[in-house]
Amino acid sequence: MSSVFRALSDPTRRRVLQFLRQGPMSAGELSARFQVSKPTMSAHFAVLKEADLVHAEKVGKSVIYHLKLSVLEEALLGFVHSFGRGAETPTPKEEPAK
Repeated sequence: MSSVFRALSDPTRRRVLQFLRQGPMSAGELSARFQVSKPTMSAHFAVLKEADLVHAEKVGKSVIYHLKLSVLEEALLGFVHSFGRGAETPTPKEEPAK
């Protein structure tokens, strides 16, 4: 789960995931939407792949990225549940009657 949150910690990578929600896109199409170098975008893609948030498919000379929404959902649910365990509101002690 930590690799997912590491990937999500960067605004560029979050934006890439937002674009991929619209459908698969090539590395070139995604890179054209950002004002960063291609090596920088490649590094972002590598982090997203390492976190298993995207699937890369080689089509001819292009690499097409697909969002793996189920992995993102599982990570977010795990994160929410980690706060739910043991986070019950304590019951206030009743004061003894006088």
